[in-house]
Amino acid sequence: MMASHSDTLVVFFGATAGANGGKLGSDERELILLVWQIVDLHENKVGKLQRTLVQPDSADLSEQCKEETGLTAEELCKAEPLESVLQQFYQSVSAELKSLGRSSYTLCVDGPLLIRQVLHPEASKKNLVLPECFYTFVDLKKEFQKCCPNAGPARDLTLTSMLDCILLMLWGLPWYLYHKFSTFETVNYKFESGACSKTEAVDSETVIRARGLPWQSSDQDIARFFKGLNIAKGGVALCLNAQGRRNGEALVRFINSEHRDMALERHKHHMGNRYIEVYKATGEEFLKIAGGTSNEVAQFLSKENQVIIRMRGLPFTASPQDVLGFLGPESPVTDGTEGLLFVKYPDGRPTGDAFVLFACEEYAQNALKKHKQILGKRYIELFRSTAAEVQQVLNRYMSTPLISTLPPPPPQMVSVPVLATSPFITTGSTRDCIRLRGLPYTAAIEDILEFMGEHTIDIKPHGVHMVLNQQGRPSGDAFIQMKSADRAFMVAQKCHKKMMKDRYVEVFQCSTEEMSFVLMGGTLNRSGLSPPPCKLPCLSPPTYAAFPATPGMLPTEAAFYQPPLLATPRTPQAPAHNPAPALAYYSPQLYMNMNMNMNMNYTTYYPSPPVSPSTVSYFAAPPGSVAAAVAAQPAPSILPPQPGALVRMQGVPYNAGVKDILSFFQGYQTSVDGMTPALRGGGKRAELDGNE
Repeated sequence: MMASHSDTLVVFFGATAGANGGKLGSDERELILLVWQIVDLHENKVGKLQRTLVQPDSADLSEQCKEETGLTAEELCKAEPLESVLQQFYQSVSAELKSLGRSSYTLCVDGPLLIRQVLHPEASKKNLVLPECFYTFVDLKKEFQKCCPNAGPARDLTLTSMLDCILLMLWGLPWYLYHKFSTFETVNYKFESGACSKTEAVDSETVIRARGLPWQSSDQDIARFFKGLNIAKGGVALCLNAQGRRNGEALVRFINSEHRDMALERHKHHMGNRYIEVYKATGEEFLKIAGGTSNEVAQFLSKENQVIIRMRGLPFTASPQDVLGFLGPESPVTDGTEGLLFVKYPDGRPTGDAFVLFACEEYAQNALKKHKQILGKRYIELFRSTAAEVQQVLNRYMSTPLISTLPPPPPQMVSVPVLATSPFITTGSTRDCIRLRGLPYTAAIEDILEFMGEHTIDIKPHGVHMVLNQQGRPSGDAFIQMKSADRAFMVAQKCHKKMMKDRYVEVFQCSTEEMSFVLMGGTLNRSGLSPPPCKLPCLSPPTYAAFPATPGMLPTEAAFYQPPLLATPRTPQAPAHNPAPALAYYSPQLYMNMNMNMNMNYTTYYPSPPVSPSTVSYFAAPPGSVAAAVAAQPAPSILPPQPGALVRMQGVPYNAGVKDILSFFQGYQTSVDGMTPALRGGGKRAELDGNE
């Protein structure tokens, strides 16, 4: 016999119209049979075996079901529906307990599948309220495995194998017969929302990706789809597409790998009329979506048990008072303006999105009634939201690159650098730099060091770069290279909007590649990114011709290193053996592609979550790939050692010959030997050496 915290056990068993055994509940089939029996441990007696049929919505039985249960469709048509059978179970058990003089009992099942994968999901779909006893139970297989660890994994145990093991123990180990239940399985009543930190450790064996969700589904809808399985607090992260809208995917984090494995068995189960795909995911993917770093967001989400509503389409001039007035007194916002969170771009411009906190469901429902009503001259969309979605939206805007990533040059194109940097700055995609914006025009490096305070010890040597405008005057911007990305993030968090003299200074984390591009003369404004002067398609830039090449540098690298771009420029010295200046040349096609990307504004940088399908993919090149490609090229492949330059022609007629090309360049010195016709992608192009 076995003892528990209660002297009475209710052994519970069930079968579905489809798969049973280890695949119970995996095919989304309904219950057709419930069996239970009461065991009185105090009196060492067993009650009457109760067997009740359940009428399913569809009486189509699988062959396995017919073979194992012996039931027919005709019998099931005469049975009671699930709601009536559950009520019958409750009344029967209560009456028998009363006759025994007992007030409580422990529900025992042969594995968790019947409760977690069948009973709770089906009751949720049919909007049935289950008795409390079905939220706490004992898994006999797990308890037996603890008692007899040599019997094998709990999921592989069967009633037959457990009985065989008990018979063996009767002969040699009688003390095994007494065992106190140590683990009680629980089913969460509801999903708890909450914030997740990027520093939190998330086990990859607990995360799944759900795909095909209705766009209007909330975290509670997803939790209902996985009813019976315990989702970790704040463990539902809705994914967004490139436009910041839900893309029908979600990452879900469960409390352990066992629940994750059961969730995978719900692949292609239905939410309404849609089937949902369920796949494995990683903890890293979950943190990229749900993990937060912003103190502002953490403070916003620190209020527990709040209903979150997302507003979209707000006028850019809308103030907190305008939003409160729009929502009205029937839907008061928690803590007034403190319950509003406006989403902004890194430069402070509003995106038109905001999140609102409400203390109860009633207030949130009143707010949702304002969906598509007018504020100013715009209609406003309102949706249910989640803490994970708040984190994701704010993560997207916080991680928006300051500078767009340029695509790599075509593989057959002449290697010319599209991104060059000072020899003292190594480009890369690591975000170990910070950008200061809004500096007083009188600010010097000493003022910046004082502004940084204790964080100055984390600055790299010669790592402070003041950005000047084309007139050589301070632009109000500066870049600082930190020793690591973590230090850069810490400074951006602690110093953002800190005062310097009479102005507050904005601090953003960025990469060395982004910093280098701005230091080359690129500017960021409301219209997007403007290319630096050295990107202009001129054949003989007079400004850069004054800088000869230096040893260890690419021939064109010195040409990019302009004195007006840094407050304390270091002019490269020319070697005696190479007095000739190096010139930079740009392909017209490359320049067109570059401008096409750089004229895009921040809207492009509202990226979709990792691994999720994206409808927009503007930048195929990974950060730093262009600079790495340039650095890998030997100097002779960029510019020929002899005087002259290489010019690339595109759109050459298919029947054009060498004479036609020479005629086209009449009046310029060209080298016939240096002409190279080439075929690429079905079109014709030509490359030739010239002296002008």
